[in-house]
Amino acid sequence: MRSFGAPPSVEEFEEIARRTLAALPEPFAGHLKDVVLVIEDFADEATLKDMGIDDPFDLTGIYEGLPLTEKSVEQSGTLPDRVRLFRRPILDEWADGDDTLEHLIAHVLIHEIGHHFGFSDDDMHALEDSIA
Repeated sequence: MRSFGAPPSVEEFEEIARRTLAALPEPFAGHLKDVVLVIEDFADEATLKDMGIDDPFDLTGIYEGLPLTEKSVEQSGTLPDRVRLFRRPILDEWADGDDTLEHLIAHVLIHEIGHHFGFSDDDMHALEDSIA
């Protein structure tokens, strides 16, 4: 049984996610410099509605942008790609599971940055295994 203290703050949560990013091997790390990482407690109503999700605890993260496999030099004036992690749903999943919080944050983050690279689920698992 876990003994819980205060949940990690948004800042602590972001630090854990940034440690995951720092552990990524090249060439992946070099392609993430311009991707913005945002930690929020929950997804906003518009995001949930766009994704057809009723319960905000059902969304742990999202990649917003255009995968590298679809980018072109002809595109300009777009917002930077970003990964949003949702702290409360991740904490809820962590409290109900057996993983460490660091592993769960890394899992969600790698899944979302996998979309940036246009990866399959197998590719995402291989990347996650490379930093485990």
